[in-house]
Amino acid sequence: MLLFLPAFVRIPLVSLVLILNTLGHCAVLFALALLKLVLPVPALQRGLTRGLNLIGESWVGVNNFAFRLFARVDWDLQGNESLRYDGNYLVISNHQTWVDIPVLHRALSKRIPFLKFFLKQELIWVPVLGLAWWAFDFPFMKRYSKELLERHPELRGKDLETTRRSCEKFRAAPVSVMNFVEGTRFTDEKHAEQQSPFKHLLRPKAGGVAFVINAMGDIIRTIVDVTIVYPGGRPGFLDLIAGRMRRARVHVRELPIPADLLGGDYQNDPAYRERFQLWITELWTEKDARIAALLASAGTE
Repeated sequence: MLLFLPAFVRIPLVSLVLILNTLGHCAVLFALALLKLVLPVPALQRGLTRGLNLIGESWVGVNNFAFRLFARVDWDLQGNESLRYDGNYLVISNHQTWVDIPVLHRALSKRIPFLKFFLKQELIWVPVLGLAWWAFDFPFMKRYSKELLERHPELRGKDLETTRRSCEKFRAAPVSVMNFVEGTRFTDEKHAEQQSPFKHLLRPKAGGVAFVINAMGDIIRTIVDVTIVYPGGRPGFLDLIAGRMRRARVHVRELPIPADLLGGDYQNDPAYRERFQLWITELWTEKDARIAALLASAGTE
């Protein structure tokens, strides 16, 4: 560990390592993505998809190594031992900071298939990374506001159609589909604005999870429920690379998706939607209690 380096040296150095790692992997990634685009042969597509996933895992591996060298995080990882690299999973997690993403990679990398995150459509324009996410077949979600749908009812169901098209690409190889159920990062302001019934969480949004299960319930039957806690307070990315983030506790559990929730119609079946929302609310109630327990055991609750 290079923690002896002063912060004004360590921060630009680790930033340079992360940037060079991203650019180097993206060069290979884009070459394979171009082949995948121009050679629509199913067998070749499957091979290229696996190759792209290996590039993603290599990128994550180098990042994890850099964080081990430059950061000073005391990791407490629980429950990730029985996960299978050849499994198909829907991963859900609470969401507090952008640091959650490297934390998820640290906890799950090489234990399950490379994570595919649901992203807002606007993020495709992020330089370099937007193209990388597209090449990895990350599903880009376009959400329509209630007001827009009232003005343009023909747009109803388009977000589900987009999800289904994105999820079809995942059938070529084992997949882990990632969804932050709260839909946004936790802040005290959002918590108060929502009048959330949970102490440590925002209200869950069941629609995204339901869309994945409705589209891929024939191959994804297991939830990986991840709970992330930062006993020292929610860190920013700069806190991670500057060595100011000291502790992270991650609890992982596998849950079967209830049989009565497979193959339903979340949009058009009110009874199914009510059952699904109740299930997600129960998961979130358990997660809120788990966060309190993890904080209490760390002496910060």
